[in-house]
This record gives sequence, structure tokens and C-alpha cells, in this order.
Amino acid sequence: MEFQRRDRVLYRLLALELPFGDRFDDPAVEWRRLFAEFFGTAMLVVVAAGGSMVDATFPGSVSSTARVVAPGLVVMALIYSTGAVGGAHLNPAVTLCFAVRGNFPWIRVPGYIVMQLLGAVVAAACLRSMLGNVGGVGATLPGSGVTTGEALCIEIVLTLGLVTVILGTASGGKNVGPNAAVAVGAYVALAGMWASPISGASMNPARSLGPALVGGHWSTWWVYVVGPVIGGLIAVCCAWLLRGPPSAEGNLAAQGLLDDRPPVQGEG
Repeated sequence: MEFQRRDRVLYRLLALELPFGDRFDDPAVEWRRLFAEFFGTAMLVVVAAGGSMVDATFPGSVSSTARVVAPGLVVMALIYSTGAVGGAHLNPAVTLCFAVRGNFPWIRVPGYIVMQLLGAVVAAACLRSMLGNVGGVGATLPGSGVTTGEALCIEIVLTLGLVTVILGTASGGKNVGPNAAVAVGAYVALAGMWASPISGASMNPARSLGPALVGGHWSTWWVYVVGPVIGGLIAVCCAWLLRGPPSAEGNLAAQGLLDDRPPVQGEG
């Protein structure tokens, strides 16, 4: 009994009594959320960066259309498969925007971003070890003749659209429901189809920073951090204009379903 009492006291201290439910920051399940972000972001980078690397190794094997559609499909699959664990953000800009919107607690933001970045770096390192230093290790760079300012503007616009779709489908609209993953994945693919030649259509600091670190492409790295952050914050402002305050459905989409489980024996 004394051990259980001490355990409950420790849990309360670690949870910081946040007003999001008794299990919201339960350290017993937080590692699952963090692993889901690490694993999901790593898989996204494997697909997004791997396409150009495979095509560079085997010229003509992966078309430009396939290289931009594949990330959208993997995002859709990851939202379906890991979204219930911790929200399947897979993107530091998305995590930041969920927090600014009020759907996600700030105390968990650093952990999510660290795991997303770590997943991206590990994925890029694995790709380089298997395929070599080819295809720029899948780095996202401005296209030929495109200035950094133009690439920055495109990343802002693309991320504005992406986060608007994410926040909109997270609001629980009856016409979307569980098919939010389809909307988000489709947007990623469509954005890449027309904007990839301009900026690489990253919309994701982790997806860009992982290959940049492993491949040593640092000349324009800031474009793929500043652009998604600015675009995402503009989208948060638009969400307030379109939908008002954050909803309970949005909280659930950003946080996952782990907190809905009934308390285990001894936690009450």
C-alpha cells in the first residue's frame, strides 16, 4: 500500500495535474506516444527521401510523380496506424500549431519535436548507409533558378494549406470523420505534384533537417524551418476565424486515444 501511495504521488507530480484528463501525461504511456512520433517520422523520411535516392541509384526507376505521391500515401497510412497513439503529428510545425491552437499541451511539445527530428536523422542515416551518398540523401532544396525567397514563400503557402487541412479535419466535421487521413495524405501528394520542382514541397522541418544533417546540405536549411512555421501559424489564425475556439474533437485528434482508457487497478 505504501508503494502504491508513493507511486500515485510520483505520477501526480510528473503529470503536473494538467486539465486534460487523469491519464493525459501519465508517464506509463508517454513513451508510446514518443516512440510513435519517432517511428512515424522515420518512416515518412525513408519514403520521402528514399525515392530520390533510389532513382539516383537506378536512374528512371522512380518517376517524379511517384516521388511526390508516395509521401502522401505513407502519411495517410501512418495517421490510420499510429494516430490513435499520440496524434501522428510527424512534423514539428504541426506539433507547434496544435499547441498554439490549444489542442496540445506545451509541456509535451519538446519531447515530440526531439523524437521527430531524431527519427528523421536515423532514417536518413540508414538510407545513406544502404544506398550511399546519392541523390543528395533526399534533401529538399530550391529548384534550379529558384531563389531562397521564392522557395520560402512556396513553403509558407504549402504549409498554410497543409495545417488548415489538418486542423479542419481534426475539428470532427461530419463529412470527414475517420477519413481525415485521406484528406491530409491527398494534400501532401497534390502539393508535391505542382510545387516539388520549386522548393521540394517539404512542409516539414524534420523531413528536411534529417537529410540535410546526414548529407551536409546546409545552404538553405532555414527555408524549411522558417517557412513551415510561418505558414502553420497563419493557418492557426485562419482556424480561429473559421471555427472559433479549439474543440474537444481537435484535442482528441492531436492527443490520441491513450487517455480514454479506463484507469488500471490501483490508479484510482
